Amino acid sequence: MTARARVTVPATSANLGPGYDAFGLALSMHNHLSAEIADDWFVEVTGEGAGWLFTDARNKVAVAMSRAFAECGFPERAACIHCDNEIPTGRGLGSSAAAIVGGMMLANQLCGGVLDRDTILRLAIEMEGHPDNVAAALLGGFTISWCEGDLGSCRSERFEPALGLATVVAVPLQALSTDISRAMLPQTVPHADAAFNAGRAGLLAAAIISGRGDLLSQALSDRLHEQYRVSAMPDFTSIRDVLLTAGVDGVALSGAGPTVIGLVCEESDRAALERARAIVAKASDVEPGSDHSLFAVPIDRVGARSDAE
Repeated sequence: MTARARVTVPATSANLGPGYDAFGLALSMHNHLSAEIADDWFVEVTGEGAGWLFTDARNKVAVAMSRAFAECGFPERAACIHCDNEIPTGRGLGSSAAAIVGGMMLANQLCGGVLDRDTILRLAIEMEGHPDNVAAALLGGFTISWCEGDLGSCRSERFEPALGLATVVAVPLQALSTDISRAMLPQTVPHADAAFNAGRAGLLAAAIISGRGDLLSQALSDRLHEQYRVSAMPDFTSIRDVLLTAGVDGVALSGAGPTVIGLVCEESDRAALERARAIVAKASDVEPGSDHSLFAVPIDRVGARSDAE
């Protein structure tokens, strides 16, 4: 066992338009977590979420650690945790998944690494309630998840995005609960909408893996969830139009929202990031004083990683 553990976990963007509850993309915006065994639970939070996230056993990192401790055979174990958060909370960038994956990896490291990644992924999916964000946070890159029935049957596969991919994210000041956003969705959808999404989802996966930026505008189109959720995001259309005018290749709602994500393709990751930064500058000139913060964010190709201290 190690006396102290450190974990870095990326942000994620799930759904990506037509990939509802299935697609995930890891982003190079990270939460940095550390922990050591203690007599009782205590959590210190700096950065995003400081001042309002729980600082005791109710904190999601602590809850995830407790679940993993139990899986490792130490159900009574507690820890002192430090969270230095870059990922905005409640904005559709996978902060919940990052907390769950990070907490489980911290606990596993403190227990000597007895849990393999498949077990951590299974436990994380059960805790999160769906696989898309946690898969991308753990595995990095581009992930596709599916379930045969209950959460225990979910599986995820990682695919390497083509070189030359970056993102522009428009993060609003106000958060939106995933539960509220999910409650906006209808119980059934028209067959035509399901068929539309099936084609676009296949096209999007192919575009990300092959680097076909020319396909992204059509590939990111969706009829299953975005049209129902944007009623709670009155500026979604204007932000989407600004990003497209500024030069992104395609736009989608990030996760359950309210963040909007644009994808950018070039011949290399460096060139894609440079163009993303130029798009941020141009879009900021168009929308001065907007209540959205714009960031150029590379793809995270590694996923969650841990280092013993």
